Amino acid sequence: MKCVGWKCSFSLLLVLGAILFTGIPLSAQQTPAPSSTPPTMMASLAAPETAKTVSEKLAQLDKDVKAAQSSADNAWMLVSAALVLMMTGPGLALFYGGLVRRKNTLAIMMQSFALMALITVMWALVGYSLCFGGDGHFIGNFEHAFLRGVGADPNPDYAGTIPQLTFMVYQLMFAIITPALITGATAERMKFSGTVLFLTLWFLVVYAPLAHMVWGKGGLLNASLGGKFPTLDFAGGTVVHISSGVSALVCALYLGKRTGYPKQPMPPHSLVLSFIGACLLWVGWFGFNAGSALASNSLASSAFVATHFGAAAAALSWSAAEWIKNGRASALGAISGAVAGLVAITPAAGFVGPMPALAIGIIAGAVCYWMVTKVKALFGYDDALDAFGVHGAGGTIGALLTGVFAQQVINPIFGAGKPVGGLDGHWGQVGNQLAGVLVAWIFALVGTLVLLKIVDLLTGIRVPEEHEIEGLDITQHGEEAYNLES
Repeated sequence: MKCVGWKCSFSLLLVLGAILFTGIPLSAQQTPAPSSTPPTMMASLAAPETAKTVSEKLAQLDKDVKAAQSSADNAWMLVSAALVLMMTGPGLALFYGGLVRRKNTLAIMMQSFALMALITVMWALVGYSLCFGGDGHFIGNFEHAFLRGVGADPNPDYAGTIPQLTFMVYQLMFAIITPALITGATAERMKFSGTVLFLTLWFLVVYAPLAHMVWGKGGLLNASLGGKFPTLDFAGGTVVHISSGVSALVCALYLGKRTGYPKQPMPPHSLVLSFIGACLLWVGWFGFNAGSALASNSLASSAFVATHFGAAAAALSWSAAEWIKNGRASALGAISGAVAGLVAITPAAGFVGPMPALAIGIIAGAVCYWMVTKVKALFGYDDALDAFGVHGAGGTIGALLTGVFAQQVINPIFGAGKPVGGLDGHWGQVGNQLAGVLVAWIFALVGTLVLLKIVDLLTGIRVPEEHEIEGLDITQHGEEAYNLES
């Protein structure tokens, strides 16, 4: 037993010495059997899986970014659409409603409201398609009649980050207010039935072709989608203001003067209403101009600033001219000047910086004041609420000055690095602007005159003299704006 124990102890000492000599820890676990798969092969098997995961994550990130951009742009455009609708009712309705005599208040406001409903239905049936369908030079086609194909998917030709449905309803608000502006010239003497028929036809014959020519793909005057005469019109100087202003002048001349004009005083019955309406127009105009960027981006910010600066400068310019002539500035002059500035900056809003916007406003305020106080008296026409003096003249001035002040640093519409307007050295753009102005003037003038003749034959245009004396509120609608019974 002793011998065996001695041998065991000696063997144990040998094992311990070997462990200490080789440095293997006593707690070392058994080494697992080596894998039969070489390390390089294992890496090659893992690489495709890793690459696939990264690719999927990048694709999802890109999708999330685009969805966020679309959501932001869509929200801004829906707000802008609501702001532009507010310009017609209550903005324009109150502005015009306060400028007429008390007996015609509801009648003029009803014309604006009726167009909100009438043009909406016409737009859904054929209007949108005629303005933005197809790629003809003069008018669209019927591919979107009854809003066929207009849904959640964007139309990349016009607004690639918002649903076409949003683009459609935003453009509808422009189509509503444009014919409503004409009613300022025909106020207090045009039949309601004649107004409805005339403006329905005018929307189809004058507005739709001009909108397609300036904003539609392939339009004759389109600056970004293949127009022969690229006219810069960011938010409607030619389409909205020149067309309505020139048509208003034709209507005023065709209808003749109001009974008693100009010998009988016809002051506004409530400048308070007009003041509120003008302020609503100013606020709504941000949707009109800044919304025309069709995205929530830096261009919208630039157009927003230009719009505000142009309106402010024109309000001061008109008031200064009035102060020099009459020794005081009136509330009516101030709000008229602001509207004139908003009109003039409309075509330029997305192409000019803040300082040119001030210059455009100053020029427009002075010129429109001269048109309203001097030119109208010189020629003797009865543009009751100065639709031509403000919108026709202001739109023309703004369209021409856009060619002077437009810069590619604000909007590189012709491509990066290419000059846009006169400040960039491209003075030929003034010629393009003049071409657009002439097309809009001629188209509106001829179209309006023909339509007035047709409507006069069908329904008549002007109310009888006794109805005009009694007031259109009672004779056309059987109501009164104010119940003055105690």
